[in-house]
Amino acid sequence: MALLRIMTHLLISLALMGLMGKAMADESKFSGGFLNLEKASDQYSSQRILEFWGYHDTFGEQTQSDTLKLRYYQPLQFDRWRGTMRLDTSYVSTYGPELPQHQTGTYSAGNTMLTVWGNHPNVLKNWEGTLGGRIVFPFGNYGQWAAGPQIGTVYVPRQGSKSPLSDFSPLLRYMYGFDTKSNSFANNPNQPPLVRNLNIFPTLGFNLTPNTQLRFWDENGISWNTGGGGGWFVPLDAMVTHRLNKSFLFAVGASKQVVQSYPIYDWSFYGKLSFNF
Repeated sequence: MALLRIMTHLLISLALMGLMGKAMADESKFSGGFLNLEKASDQYSSQRILEFWGYHDTFGEQTQSDTLKLRYYQPLQFDRWRGTMRLDTSYVSTYGPELPQHQTGTYSAGNTMLTVWGNHPNVLKNWEGTLGGRIVFPFGNYGQWAAGPQIGTVYVPRQGSKSPLSDFSPLLRYMYGFDTKSNSFANNPNQPPLVRNLNIFPTLGFNLTPNTQLRFWDENGISWNTGGGGGWFVPLDAMVTHRLNKSFLFAVGASKQVVQSYPIYDWSFYGKLSFNF
């Protein structure tokens, strides 16, 4: 039965991604008219990127968490296949009156995630997007493996366009949690339910100056809980990025839940330092 549930969720996620891929492949939906966009000819960076992130999240009126995250991007190429590998690892401190055993400044291991995406020119020849997947390792209190496929692409204004839009980069990812690493809620009350989430990133970037951008739903996207209880989490997420030189960029952002029938956080404040080399 467990295998059947896994196969059912994977088939649903692949069907949803197939529909999104068909929509993304139809360039006419995003070209002409008020958008006047075209698919980016090169969606892969040739540089390695190392980022240091900090987050402060609030949950309700009293519980809060601080997260320190290290993120690394590595370009990949195998024959004609090109892609990117992203590695995230973090330390988290959760505290508040309802968690007396947790104090500010006490950190423990958080999520570690490996994400790979890319494409081969012979796969979906008329579509220049990417296919990939993510795996979440059961470190810290997370207590479960999670994995799932993703699909995305990048649209940019047509050459010569005076649009303030820098890019429209939609991404869809379905995460399926499994194997709670022999944990139980009795032994680990902080362990969350198994993940069954469809993550939607309708990422939009706007050029404020040649080196400054305003980006929406880049770091935090929309989540639809397809597991027990259902529900949606829809935030308003915005981040301002500024590039000081060709090797260094910094950003600050904030996210506020708007629809929270599936709760994740109330507020999230974050920033990053990004080095490319």
